[in-house]
Amino acid sequence: MYLWKQNKDCSVYKCDNDKCPVYLSKTNKLNFGERLLRTVKSSQFKLRYQYREYHFTNEQLAHSAPQPYSNITNIRNSLNTLALILTFHVSFAISARKTAYLLREVFKIRLSYQSVLNYCEMAAHHCHKFNIQNKGDVDKFQAGDETYIKINGAHNYTFFFISAKNLKITAYHIDSTRGTLPAAIAIKEAIRTADPNLKIFLITDGNPSYQNAIHFLNQLLENKLKLKNVIGLQNLDSVSTRYRPFKQLIERLNRTYKFHMRAAAGFSSKNGAVALTTLFVTFYNFLRPHMSLDYKAPVPLEFLNGFDTLQGRWAALLQNAIAL
Repeated sequence: MYLWKQNKDCSVYKCDNDKCPVYLSKTNKLNFGERLLRTVKSSQFKLRYQYREYHFTNEQLAHSAPQPYSNITNIRNSLNTLALILTFHVSFAISARKTAYLLREVFKIRLSYQSVLNYCEMAAHHCHKFNIQNKGDVDKFQAGDETYIKINGAHNYTFFFISAKNLKITAYHIDSTRGTLPAAIAIKEAIRTADPNLKIFLITDGNPSYQNAIHFLNQLLENKLKLKNVIGLQNLDSVSTRYRPFKQLIERLNRTYKFHMRAAAGFSSKNGAVALTTLFVTFYNFLRPHMSLDYKAPVPLEFLNGFDTLQGRWAALLQNAIAL
């Protein structure tokens, strides 16, 4: 084999032996039309055996997590005030400046917009641990995709995976690229709480990073991950026809996420983006009612049943998150 391609994630080696069993098997499966096309566009066919050597290890697959601005016990306001900030800024997608204005003009609570952002970063640190610990089991069908956000004027990408059965977000990871490493990080977290004997189907678009990430993870998981690509906007093949509804789930999640990020108008730091994304996932999984779930949250929490306001549920959830 010879080195065919190389990037920061992996090196790809290709076998050029015309008597290779893989090459002969794939060549024999070509129909007459494909054999004719191959004489003109041979690059359209992947017939040679390839081996990928990855430049990262399983230990490097660390999910993005927000870092606290300060200890949450140092805030000079009550837990109810913090819960009110999260209700406006996260749940209702109101900007930090408007949130500070509402607090001042309606509730006579004087806070700067920067304090609103700092409070959110402190809360996100605890909410991330709560999200990870209370995600629960996942089913065998999960849809994944990445959507872009702006950090310091540059494109970064949020990788999401959503469980098809109960519509909960199973992974959220932010990275500066759409490469194999961030895709592997998101997939590893998405399947972390799955039954060890469960064969999992991941539905994504045609981004090759997902295929490469699954190839890497299957070396550790005994091939229990299966990828289904839904290509384009039309169902031009049987796989797209079968799995299009799952892909639409993640597209709707991306749309909801964009709505909640729009008020931020971009981020000045990655930590700010990770913090708001973490709080969005907390709201989406534990507090936001879904019509398709009979107006219940994807992950119902018994200790929230006695609260009839969103502010009260945020406060109760924060108490439990801080106690972890």
